[in-house]
Amino acid sequence: MGEQVLSFDSLAVHAGRDDLAELGVHAPPIDLSSTSPLPDIEMGGSSYESMATGGHPVDGGGFVYARLWNPTVARFEAALAQLEGTAEAVAFSSGMAAMTATVLAAKAETGGRHVVAVRPLYGGTDHLLASGLLDVEVTYCAPQNVAAALRADTCLVVVESPGNPTLQLVDIGAVVEAAPGRPVLVDNTFATPLLQNPAAHGAALVLHSATKYLGGHGDVVGGVVAGSAAWAGALRRVRAVTGALMHPLAGYLLHRGLATLPLRVRAQQSSAEKIAGWLSAHPSVRRVFYPGIPGCDPTGLVGRQMRGPGAMVALQLSGGYEQAVRVTNAVRLFTHAVSLGGVDSLIQHPAALTHRPVAAAARPSADIIRLSIGLEDPDDLRADLAQALA
Repeated sequence: MGEQVLSFDSLAVHAGRDDLAELGVHAPPIDLSSTSPLPDIEMGGSSYESMATGGHPVDGGGFVYARLWNPTVARFEAALAQLEGTAEAVAFSSGMAAMTATVLAAKAETGGRHVVAVRPLYGGTDHLLASGLLDVEVTYCAPQNVAAALRADTCLVVVESPGNPTLQLVDIGAVVEAAPGRPVLVDNTFATPLLQNPAAHGAALVLHSATKYLGGHGDVVGGVVAGSAAWAGALRRVRAVTGALMHPLAGYLLHRGLATLPLRVRAQQSSAEKIAGWLSAHPSVRRVFYPGIPGCDPTGLVGRQMRGPGAMVALQLSGGYEQAVRVTNAVRLFTHAVSLGGVDSLIQHPAALTHRPVAAAARPSADIIRLSIGLEDPDDLRADLAQALA
């Protein structure tokens, strides 16, 4: 009899917990050790060499040092890989550390130093690629221009869908087809593994700012990249050398967050659909950006690539930047703060904050504000926006 294939909801609860019964515990233990006792010189040395070059611990060789491996973090990595449908995943201290490591790994693996970046992107990613710190040349383009942007030394294609902050959707399969032989990285933070699995559409690498929906409670910072065993090895090699490791407590909190991810995202999405529909008819709102309303998904990717429109909403205000300032200052239930994906609803002004370092030509319009819909009653959220818009 074959092994039972679990639904996403069951997998979210049980993934990464295979060794708990053997350990005799119910909750995953938190291993805070910075160093580990070595069985002997040879076995310890073999394990060290394996992990320092991107591999796994050697049986009987121990974990050696926390910069190389931590079992608590490894459980989270295994769980996220299962949810994304990839062979492995590698966790980092933040989403930006994960993006940095991916670019460095792509350069090392391919020998190239050119990146194609499909805008819009999260402001931190856009700024990092343009900064020169990673010694890459970047061509920014629209999704339909990826093929024309490629060069012989292109080492990575970077895509975000839905895009931050205006929720533009990108056909991942079309980008992969337009960039044959090049690794495509998809930032899946907004969609989460519940609503989208980029690897199923050909993406080589799937990145999450785990700080957002994966943790889900605004109390942990982390990043993770899912992909093949070969890519995971390349990423672990960068992590081991640069030290951008995830703290064990963060790994524990993120692993715990995965168990409720399906429930949280479905509830948040349901509220976002109601709020986006209501905002679409509000006289103070010029335009709503949300994949679940007419005009925001022109190629029908929701239902074909995504399993739902998600819980992020952006709106363009009729009163321009001045009204954006008034609204963000007037909300009472929404919290005026950056980040997203938590149980409480947030409001922010992308052009003034997360996308401030982005080149002016690519910066979001100053009359746009972004909402992260939480788990509050949608009627309460709507009432708060109504009084703020008034």
